[in-house]
Amino acid sequence: MELFDIAEELLPGVSLSSAFVAVDGNVHDVLLIPGVAAVRVSKRPLAAASMPRRVEVLRQLAASGLPFQVPEPLTPVTMFGSRAAVAVSWIDGTALPEGEGSPQQVADVLDAVRSVPLTPTLMAVLDDRESGPSWSSVIESSVLPLLPSRWQSEVRRRLDAALALDPVPDALVHGDLGGSNVHYSSDGTLLGILDWDLAMPGDPAIDAALMAWHGWDTVRRAVPAATYHRARTWDALLGVGHLVATMNGRPMTNPAGFLQAVLPWLEHHP
Repeated sequence: MELFDIAEELLPGVSLSSAFVAVDGNVHDVLLIPGVAAVRVSKRPLAAASMPRRVEVLRQLAASGLPFQVPEPLTPVTMFGSRAAVAVSWIDGTALPEGEGSPQQVADVLDAVRSVPLTPTLMAVLDDRESGPSWSSVIESSVLPLLPSRWQSEVRRRLDAALALDPVPDALVHGDLGGSNVHYSSDGTLLGILDWDLAMPGDPAIDAALMAWHGWDTVRRAVPAATYHRARTWDALLGVGHLVATMNGRPMTNPAGFLQAVLPWLEHHP
């Protein structure tokens, strides 16, 4: 079925006259209905299988007292052939352009996300990594051997630096902060955070590194020195956005594609 047809079935009676398809995503097709909803439709079987868990994460986050909005499920997860679909609530506001934003804005986002209690109920739907490989073993087995020889020892050194970080208590990590996922009002007030598909328990410094969308100097002024050091260490390994993709507890299904994304980043961050 076409995206508009799926939206019509999920949201009968809702006008789609203003709806438009979001920029192509890797995991979902998304139809945006301004002021009403976003309809997310899985592209592949793995995304379809994981959608109920991801929707339950949204439901629990919405009930956790966050000082900003998250997309709340408006419909049950519904199958259309092999594709899973759900409509979630609309979040107003716009993202800040790259390089803009104050240290206080960054600190407010990080503090709010980190403050969510990792209750057993939330952990049950948030963390599916227990039976899978660790992120470091994924890098060691699937990434390091494929790197050009000039990068293997350097990435090994960066991996060792990340592994040598002192342990910190797990907190809620969004996993994709920055860019279009953080929405502000016209006066700079945080309104909502979208796309919690990569949310997990982990080191909150990972989210701090992701907020470098606003500039590393802004992050440095927003967080304690120890958090900033951890953020730079996580990011230096492969780029924190790439690193998060290794932290889902699953073997890497497309190492060659991952390398195509990582190598240009490494070349620009020697």
